[in-house]
Amino acid sequence: MEKIRKRLAMFLLQKLEDIVLQKNDTKMYIADFLLKERKNIKNFSMQQVADITYTSKPTLVRFAKSLNYKGWKDFIVDFIQEVYQDEKINQNINPNFPFTEDDSIETIIENLKELQIGSIKDTAANIQSTQLEYAKNYLLSARHIIIFGMSPNSILGELFKRKMESIGILIMIATLDEGGTLARALSKEDCAIIVSYSGNNELREPMRYIPELKSNGVKLIGITSGGDNYISQMVDCVLQVSSRERLYSKISGFTTEESIHFIFNLLFSVCFSENYLQNYQYKLKNSKTLEYRRRASLHDMREDSKE
Repeated sequence: MEKIRKRLAMFLLQKLEDIVLQKNDTKMYIADFLLKERKNIKNFSMQQVADITYTSKPTLVRFAKSLNYKGWKDFIVDFIQEVYQDEKINQNINPNFPFTEDDSIETIIENLKELQIGSIKDTAANIQSTQLEYAKNYLLSARHIIIFGMSPNSILGELFKRKMESIGILIMIATLDEGGTLARALSKEDCAIIVSYSGNNELREPMRYIPELKSNGVKLIGITSGGDNYISQMVDCVLQVSSRERLYSKISGFTTEESIHFIFNLLFSVCFSENYLQNYQYKLKNSKTLEYRRRASLHDMREDSKE
């Protein structure tokens, strides 16, 4: 039980950022203060936090309980520990700010290289082969496959869609306007892929489609960060992305995008390998027929080049 509690605590910073964005009440002021003062929070007493946020000790207790803690003391211990771990992990290259205004081009190249390689390694370490097996079976047995996700996740989904189409598996990307209609139209013969880094707000896209999809018996694959977010609670088959980035306070989603792209490549690869020779022949035949205009200027890229 203690191990589970510690694992779930490792995503408090994400949850607090979600609260700041979604709420407009005392919870927002408390979360905002904690994020701004996270490096110094151990120097504040509970009463001081209450005074600065114009709240009270009972309000802070309720805040902690809303995050599944018994009280403020339990919450603040885990919060301080997560801040420490976050700084320890990011002491070399911060995934939220991997370069500064003073860094040279060479430094930016090196930092992004290390950051994105690290993201793939983190993702690979988090992937459970049994979950990937379930996802593969869902995709290969589905009548229709729909990807639900906001940009840029939907753009990454387009690359996956193109790869899957190359082996004869058709996929649709749900747009914002048609997401609800598609969710209602799918059945137990279909599969939906829900992509969201935070995966927390059940009232926002794409999470708000999950209840409808589940009631229709649709096979669900979740691609999201770790922890006990809404997607992880509602979806049985979950593939975890690297969870080192903050939700909003960052330059860009370098590690998240790399991680999601890697998971989509894994899904394509396991589907391809299920009928390896057949898929290769299908792809090769279509490539020769449909891509006849392509010409390679480099000798080594030519299909008819000799060793």
